[in-house]
Amino acid sequence: MARIGLYTGSFDPLTNGHLDVIHAASAFCDRIIVGIGTHPGKAPVFSPIERVAMVRAATTKGVMASVEVMTFDGLAIDAARRVNASLIIRGLRDGTDFDYEMQMAGMNGTMAARIQTVFVPASPDVRHITATLVRQIAAMGGDVSGFVPLEVAQALREKFKS
Repeated sequence: MARIGLYTGSFDPLTNGHLDVIHAASAFCDRIIVGIGTHPGKAPVFSPIERVAMVRAATTKGVMASVEVMTFDGLAIDAARRVNASLIIRGLRDGTDFDYEMQMAGMNGTMAARIQTVFVPASPDVRHITATLVRQIAAMGGDVSGFVPLEVAQALREKFKS
């Protein structure tokens, strides 16, 4: 039976930190499904279609597991059930992430005990990267090429050019 891991987030935009988690998770998952959460109350920089395309472009090489991309709305645990995931993959940068993610793992575990949450610590060279800071830097005309894949840096430049 294939081990399926669901890695959820907004991925607005996809960062090198996200890719780090995907690469690490590919060591223990046969399939990784990147679940891009959509929320009608949020105003992302990139549409769900654009985010799917960026994730697909960035995960075509160097990952041991099969990577698929989907969008979902609602609870991540419900999305995990729909795709038969046995694991929810969560990246951790620091203690603040850990505290929040432990609460989420507990709630998800109560709702679906058969689906385990696996924490993947970010590598030191990407630990500082957040999508929020990447968006802010790009919006102010800064160079984000050290924080995101090439395709994403280009898309951000295009979105924020004046």
